[in-house]
Amino acid sequence: MKQGQKIHFLSDFHLGVPDPESSLAREKRIVAFLDEAAKDAAEIHLLGDLFDFWFEYSRAVPRGHVRLLGKMAELTDKSIPVHLYIGNHDMWIFDYVPKETGVVLHREPVVREWNGKRFLIGHGDGLGPGDHGYKFIKSVFRNKVCQWLFARLHPNFGLWLGDALSGRSRKKSYENDRKWLGPDKEWLVQYCKDELAKAQYDFMIFGHRHLPVDMEVKEGSRYVNIGDWITWFTYASFDGQELKLMKRAGDGPLAKDVRLTGGPAAPMAG
Repeated sequence: MKQGQKIHFLSDFHLGVPDPESSLAREKRIVAFLDEAAKDAAEIHLLGDLFDFWFEYSRAVPRGHVRLLGKMAELTDKSIPVHLYIGNHDMWIFDYVPKETGVVLHREPVVREWNGKRFLIGHGDGLGPGDHGYKFIKSVFRNKVCQWLFARLHPNFGLWLGDALSGRSRKKSYENDRKWLGPDKEWLVQYCKDELAKAQYDFMIFGHRHLPVDMEVKEGSRYVNIGDWITWFTYASFDGQELKLMKRAGDGPLAKDVRLTGGPAAPMAG
């Protein structure tokens, strides 16, 4: 990293819900943030669930989201690396998005190192103990035969069905989104502890949980969940020395973002 540059992390936009108007307003806010982030970005990492549902047919993709897709292409055209980690709501991104926008696609957590600091980065779905029902469904959805069979559905019906199933899943999972369950019941905390038994990481960064969290799992090792852009409008930035979890205060010349500190309970008070 060059001096003055930052690595930016953000996740869970779920564009498309709950309605076109609010989704568009959220998309414009995300694009405005990316415009600002581009001024000092060494890299930008998007940790999945950009869309509430996405499926790429060979000759058709879901309508909308052109501002975000265009902004991603603009960033990579400027030689700013953009990394996209597949989430549970957009796991059916195949080759269209990376080819059209130039992003680097990741389907599993990756290990990166900047300035001597070691990172473990991923979306976060299906990691750690428990959630066996979802893990089974994930294996089905990632199965090539099942993907081929779904692609045989007419796009109008297939995308309608995907939206319906995604909405049902989202409604169920959001019930716990604002609740910190405690380190013994948070699957990603348990996953981080298991990974730290195998290797040392300074920062383990995930999305998926929709709850901003910044906690020390082990001395010198932090689990950071970067929340979402539905409720919290949070992100994380690494300046080469320090990783900060931030809350987007708003857009415009007078907007001033707020740093979140004090462990997982602090953001939930906002």
